[in-house]
Amino acid sequence: MRNFEQPGRSLAVGRSGMAATSHPTATLTAVEVLKAGGTAMDAAVAACAVQCVVEAGSTGIGGDCFALIAKDGRDPVLAYNGSGRTPAGLTIDRLVARGVTAIARTSPHAVTVPGAIDAWARLVADHGRMPLADVLAPAVALARGGYPITPRVARDIGTQAELLRADPTTRATFLVDGNPPPIGALQTQPRLADTLEAIGRDGRDAFYRGSVAEDMVATLEARGGFHTLDDFAAAAGAYVAPVRTDYRGYTVHECPPNGQGIVALMILNILKRFPPWTDPEDFDGIAVEIEAARLAYAVRDGVVGDPDGGPVPVDDLLSDALADRLAAMIDPARAIAALPAYEVPAHRDTVYIAVVDKDRTAVSFINSIFDSYGSGIMAPKSGVLLHNRGQSFRVEAGHPNAVGPRKRPLHTIIPGMVTKDGRAVMPFGVMGGHYQAMGHAVLLARVFDQGLDLQSAMELPRLFPFPGTAIVEAEGRLLASHGPDLERRGYDVRPARGPIGGSQAILIDAATGSLFGGSDHRKDGCALGY
Repeated sequence: MRNFEQPGRSLAVGRSGMAATSHPTATLTAVEVLKAGGTAMDAAVAACAVQCVVEAGSTGIGGDCFALIAKDGRDPVLAYNGSGRTPAGLTIDRLVARGVTAIARTSPHAVTVPGAIDAWARLVADHGRMPLADVLAPAVALARGGYPITPRVARDIGTQAELLRADPTTRATFLVDGNPPPIGALQTQPRLADTLEAIGRDGRDAFYRGSVAEDMVATLEARGGFHTLDDFAAAAGAYVAPVRTDYRGYTVHECPPNGQGIVALMILNILKRFPPWTDPEDFDGIAVEIEAARLAYAVRDGVVGDPDGGPVPVDDLLSDALADRLAAMIDPARAIAALPAYEVPAHRDTVYIAVVDKDRTAVSFINSIFDSYGSGIMAPKSGVLLHNRGQSFRVEAGHPNAVGPRKRPLHTIIPGMVTKDGRAVMPFGVMGGHYQAMGHAVLLARVFDQGLDLQSAMELPRLFPFPGTAIVEAEGRLLASHGPDLERRGYDVRPARGPIGGSQAILIDAATGSLFGGSDHRKDGCALGY
């Protein structure tokens, strides 16, 4: 139980339904949808659409999404891949001919065809009760009528002001006289409101065909992109079989590659080869977590990509043999010196949403535009801010994550789901780019190994070893308490450039029938139950 004399949040507790998001308006929207008779999926998509308006730096309809669904709270867990593909005309040869050796954040080549809207329409049709227009109506109202800027959103706009000034449409939309707006300032996005309203009325084709698609294609073509209307018309996500592993008597489910959920499972497989430690800030325990993450990410960067572009050895990556071999390399007293070094771009912005409804259907839902405010490219007539997920591709023939025609890049965004004995226990997710896989594993260790409640687990300070290096970024308290010892063990310890990630989760308590929710203090949001 939390110490009520210390700053912090209490667990949210509910019975009939619960939602946890990184923005209070989105959480309230989800709960209102549940109370109006909507399903967990209706609520998740409604909340996400709201966040695409009020938390545009973190997500948008010009991005991608993934979901895990436990219908009526039972196995089998369904996984949905809503990530988009590159244009059919994008090849390494064409990039090299233009002198492109790495894909820049603001390049049109960083923009794959957004998969989110296709996914929303399919998921609401398959798992919802409400018309898509009703699901999107709260977001439409906010985009047209206005919404106040919250503290974390104000911070994010401030950090990206230079990017937003560079595009006339993002400048006019998100800045005031070229400057970041203050907390509480009213912001509107009328063109986005019209686009969302059209999607609600006409479905996914309102985004992938017609005037909205024409606006996006023209915007990208003007910057040198290879996108065509046929590329947008062909967009389609798919249900896929989740990958999973057992951890301390629970089953942890993740979406398969092209996402990095398999990396979270690899870290858990390594951690369970060590005795659980009781103190969440135990130095040796944290050292094991760092090394487990460094090893798993090194494997990721060498072999994980779009399985349509070449086989990803899923069974080998989740095998006991690999986990045994990696765990044997760990000595908490010193950093492993020889890790593969791969250059990968930093990216941190995503929204994660957990919802459980009265039927105990659990939805784990994540939506992202990659970097904060994505590529910084906004289609001017439709108000669609485009993501930069393709920046993670490598312009290197033969690499598993090599750029190519109609390929999906390696994704960092990963929803998670825990089950036990065939019943859903917890939809959960951790935001923060690369950190997400380590964040999944550490959150589960805090809950199942150290016995913390969700909110207490989320409020602990974090650190993260940047993939392929000995650099460890640490938040303030861990930097002060553990930084010198980590330096002595061979790490290059640095202050975190900002809050590390964010998280939401809902625990379904089989004993009482109650729902317990947590939402990370690093964001503006909250968990609410009723």
